[in-house]
Amino acid sequence: DVQLQASGGGLVQAGGSLRLSCAASGFSFDSYAVAWFRQAPGQEREAILCSSGRDLSPFYRDSVKGRFTIERDNAKNSVYLQMNSLKDEDTAVYYCAADSRSYGRQLINRPGGYAYWGQGTLVTVSS
Repeated sequence: DVQLQASGGGLVQAGGSLRLSCAASGFSFDSYAVAWFRQAPGQEREAILCSSGRDLSPFYRDSVKGRFTIERDNAKNSVYLQMNSLKDEDTAVYYCAADSRSYGRQLINRPGGYAYWGQGTLVTVSS
């Protein structure tokens, strides 16, 4: 049974940091494209970081460049989203996603490109 379990969300002050985790079961991350999406109230789900592995450079949404980074830990079969210098506008539900079809082939930054999703974790940034 393929599952993604996201965790690490919470309430943080503007300027602070959070690290979100996404643990996989039923498959191995090391041959999957992974991504972090977020969805704020009343808005569409948007990709913020996507990694298709191998030699493909990750995709970063402009609004998070220089502040957010994605990390893979194949030994723990987990992916992390390190978020620094958080802003009010980062408040959203964050989702991790994975798919094997695009691994090493192309970078996909739309929700339809990912078959597996975590349940979402809420990040609230207060000023």
